[in-house]
Amino acid sequence: MANPHSPRVLMSTICMIILSTVTSFVMPTSPSPHKPFAKLRTPFISSKSINASHGTTHLSSSNAAADSSPHQTKTANFKYEGYDKPIVLIGASSSPEANELQRLALSLSGALAGNQSKKLQSTVEKLERSQGAGLLSEQEEDASNVSSMQNLAGISLSALGLDDDGPFVLDSSLIGDLVRERTLTLTSGVIVLDFNHPAFHSYDGYNAKEYEIDLVRALSSLAKQLYEDEGLLVVYVNVQPDDGGSMNQEAKDRKKLVEKEVLIPFSDYELCIKNEGQSTDSSAAASWSDMEWELQRIVARALLPPPVVGGTGPHSADLTMGLNTFFLSLSFPKVEDASPYVEEMCKDVDSMEYRVDLLSCSKDYLAQSTDNDDIASDARFEILHQQQRLRSLCRPYAKRAPALPFGGASIIDDALPIVYTVRTAHQAGTWPDDKEGVQKMFELLELGLRSGVEVLDVESAWDASLTDKLLAKAQKRYTSLILGSHHVVGSEVTPEEAVKLFRQCRMNNRAHGGKVVLSINDDKNNKDQMAYEASLAAAKLDTPVIPNIGLVLGEHGSYSRIINPRFTPVTHESLPVKAAPGQLTAAEIMAARLLTGQIPSERYAILGHNIAYSVSPQMQGGAFAAVKLPHTYTRADVEKVEEFVEGPIWNDDNFGGCSVTIPHKQNIIPHVDILTDSAKEIGSVNTVIVKKDKFGTRVLIGDNTDWKGIYNPLKRRLGDILNGKAKIQNTALILGGGGTARAAAYAATKLGLEKIYFNRTPEKAEELAREFGGIVAKNLDEDSNSEGALGATLKQSGSRISVVISTLPAAAEFQLPDWLLANDPLPVVFDVNYKPYSTSLLLQATEKGCDVVRGSEMLWEQGVGQFELWTGRTAPYGVMKKVVLENCLPPSS
Repeated sequence: MANPHSPRVLMSTICMIILSTVTSFVMPTSPSPHKPFAKLRTPFISSKSINASHGTTHLSSSNAAADSSPHQTKTANFKYEGYDKPIVLIGASSSPEANELQRLALSLSGALAGNQSKKLQSTVEKLERSQGAGLLSEQEEDASNVSSMQNLAGISLSALGLDDDGPFVLDSSLIGDLVRERTLTLTSGVIVLDFNHPAFHSYDGYNAKEYEIDLVRALSSLAKQLYEDEGLLVVYVNVQPDDGGSMNQEAKDRKKLVEKEVLIPFSDYELCIKNEGQSTDSSAAASWSDMEWELQRIVARALLPPPVVGGTGPHSADLTMGLNTFFLSLSFPKVEDASPYVEEMCKDVDSMEYRVDLLSCSKDYLAQSTDNDDIASDARFEILHQQQRLRSLCRPYAKRAPALPFGGASIIDDALPIVYTVRTAHQAGTWPDDKEGVQKMFELLELGLRSGVEVLDVESAWDASLTDKLLAKAQKRYTSLILGSHHVVGSEVTPEEAVKLFRQCRMNNRAHGGKVVLSINDDKNNKDQMAYEASLAAAKLDTPVIPNIGLVLGEHGSYSRIINPRFTPVTHESLPVKAAPGQLTAAEIMAARLLTGQIPSERYAILGHNIAYSVSPQMQGGAFAAVKLPHTYTRADVEKVEEFVEGPIWNDDNFGGCSVTIPHKQNIIPHVDILTDSAKEIGSVNTVIVKKDKFGTRVLIGDNTDWKGIYNPLKRRLGDILNGKAKIQNTALILGGGGTARAAAYAATKLGLEKIYFNRTPEKAEELAREFGGIVAKNLDEDSNSEGALGATLKQSGSRISVVISTLPAAAEFQLPDWLLANDPLPVVFDVNYKPYSTSLLLQATEKGCDVVRGSEMLWEQGVGQFELWTGRTAPYGVMKKVVLENCLPPSS
């Protein structure tokens, strides 16, 4: 029987269970050798032309369905830490033609695999081999065409299928087995559970109504098992077309039936789609691209390390709520109303505040009744969808956005952070704070977590049990920063009471930042400084220290916004109204801080010799300009370090720090007061930071961010290798023996890689081995019987070269012996030189099909680290990357 709804895509093999037409999940007592109950189901696989038609193969198994019991998985305190399992998309597409879930799965799968067709092909082949020869039937079609398929764009593993024998649903226990044996990983395809799959639609010879109840039960059971038992990361794709959309009433009713009991409880994150996937015109294509981007952003957020209270580094509150950062409070009833102002607003702020209580659709959510929750469901959807719309409006102008690592070598650098706020009536907002209102406020705060917000504002004064439940869920499953807050409206408090409020906003050490906003009747006796002074006093009473934000409401409180150093809420001069009385623009605050000396114009430089080629002045200067800091960055080209140390920049009261490059990375060490651990272990300094002690005396700190410039790109590219339990030891081959080779050895150690060194001066290589561990290769020959040859070293240590890091000069025109680039998998090849853009080594590695890392990436990665150490705030990652590439790419590129 022909199936007109069958997806026209290439098939490979995954185990499935056929549904009985009479009962759901009837398991046979013994499988038939002629017509087996258990089937090997093939995943949808997309090529660049995803409408190409291909065949299907069916494989038999004697025991694939024998054990359907769920497997318990041991989870860490934070559920998704070190996650390397497949992503699951659950929901109901608007129609088989629009097929939103599968299209998103293909896009996400390709992005997670770094859009590498060869890697996707290898995944397909591994999926085929995973069942074993004993599972293959004699009638199986030859699947060799899978191996020869070119330009794969992604792999979608559908949990529900339909063929001549009827519908069938994936076996969760088999998925668990494949996950544990690492056949299914984060990059091996995305699983789809679509409650509006073609199997739910009748056609000539097939009556879907006979199967609908059983299909819903089976998919619901599978969703529960994948989420609870297998611990998979599940995203609910909430498709709700506007009136006139293609979703029929039966599909809407089916979705409504399972939304509260299945789709929401068995997922952690949620993506909302209206009509974005139903049209092919250019505007709809751009909207669909926004949906694909938003899903990638959600997954990237979900897979971040859990935020640590008092922590530092990327995505910490220390940087997100850093010095001289601002968030803009939007007060529009509809996000679309802000679109004329977004471009100008994004130039001045680091985050957008999404005020849910001010949205017109939130009033519908508030008006829901237990008898009819259709309005509430629509309002809930609209609240999430409008937040997504805000992100898409900001994307083209998000120059100040931080880096968000995603899949392989990818970085999302256009996701401007959002502060998600539901402000209650007695705390300077509009949301009702009676018992029912508070209950619904916490529902909406949980909705903020599900959207993957960067900062969740949680008022600290409400029901302890609801607060505990929300924060426990945030700690267990989400990476959002919690900003504990309290507003005092209409009355004054004492300084002691203000300090207590800051301590209350720590929320028993579960908040990553605290925000207290006070009221004063006048600005006499420096009352407008009370919140700031209370924030400083409170910071001395508790550990760990978290960012505190202290403000005063109203016109009397304008000065409090100037002296508050971190994450200040602002308005913008282009907006028709302010979100709150007394708010200033970021430009006004920065100008006032300059005039009062709160922000001095600091001097920075790159210290080295023969450094006319250096791109650092353009990169760091561009970053300072992007965030409106009044600092300068110049070259200090001197033959001896003493010339700089005795010169005007180093001795200027406004000296902020410097980058250090060859030949001064070791010579600068005697001139700093403190060395960080990384600088000590590496034995060189590439960054000098200036701080003040409690007496106002200047303290010079020597640090090293070179290793981060190596570590960050490699960690992104080696995700699969680093997360897996390798049967063979993964090793970095480090070429060279200078200061950068030391940073490379330090980075390799941090990555958990073994190290083999090769240098034309063996003594330097031996020194590296003594200090960082590892083995020295006398030559790079393949001969496994020649003592000291790389081939012999690999054989003796039972290891393989996963990474090659060359710190050799580009002028050496070094290339690897061919045998090192003939293995599977190929190593990642890293050349620290950023000029020329493509060295001889990188040209060779690219031709052989290796994943490569250029010195230009190392340059902006270590530069981002320097910027954040100097400024105490997030770096504008996209700006710094763009400047480096503009100065490093050859003219023809």
